Amino acid sequence: MSKAPEIIKSTGEREVFQTEKLEQSLLRAGAKKEQVDEIVAEISEWLVDGVTTKKIYTKAFNLLKKKRHSYAARYSLKKALMELGPTGYPFEYFVGQVFAIQGFDTKVGQIVQGQCVEHEVDVVATQNSTQYLVECKYYNTQSRHANVKVPLYIRSRVNDIEAKRKQLPEYNGFTFHGWIVTNTRFTSDALDFGKCSGLHLVSWNYPRGHSLKDMIDTYKMFPITVLTGLGKREKQQLMDKGIVLCRQLWATVKPYTQLV
Repeated sequence: MSKAPEIIKSTGEREVFQTEKLEQSLLRAGAKKEQVDEIVAEISEWLVDGVTTKKIYTKAFNLLKKKRHSYAARYSLKKALMELGPTGYPFEYFVGQVFAIQGFDTKVGQIVQGQCVEHEVDVVATQNSTQYLVECKYYNTQSRHANVKVPLYIRSRVNDIEAKRKQLPEYNGFTFHGWIVTNTRFTSDALDFGKCSGLHLVSWNYPRGHSLKDMIDTYKMFPITVLTGLGKREKQQLMDKGIVLCRQLWATVKPYTQLV
């Protein structure tokens, strides 16, 4: 029995290729079992020792796209979040919409007065007497992770804002919670400090069941960057106009489709 080839991850680490991981990602994208089997078989035959996960992704994406464009769009979700750039504002707006669809009143890019200094808060989400102060950490490469400095910094900011707002009559009875949402991952130290200090940390795959990936799937909050029929320039033009979600684009074109 031949040894399974080793692949190179985005971090530079090597690991043995596992067909199960590829199968699960293709199934989550909506592909049927027989389609998944065909793609996995073709990739397994093509695979050589030392190939990067990026090349495997591209190969699987192109094969999936031939099956169905919507499958490829869902499969490319993680990469699509990386394309919410080059600035972090589209990602901030995207995160704001994730809270908005859950019933929160959300404001993006707010200057908030703390007890000591002013702070720029990426998303302020309010529902009844609960207010979330959300920091969005956007990275355009999977190899970059939010380290422990991020929650250390955000904890102090949230404390400063909370100290000020508890003095204001309009926030009487409010509870305040700090959140950090990133499109990649947190280091283990960042997760440990976040949990210990009472911050809510959300990354691509954390926490289980309530990760960014889970919330996108649950609330159907797909970014326009998943659309395989649009080029990079077209997507950027839409984002420049504040259109970040597929549902926004649909709301824009729907009235015209009804006239046809």
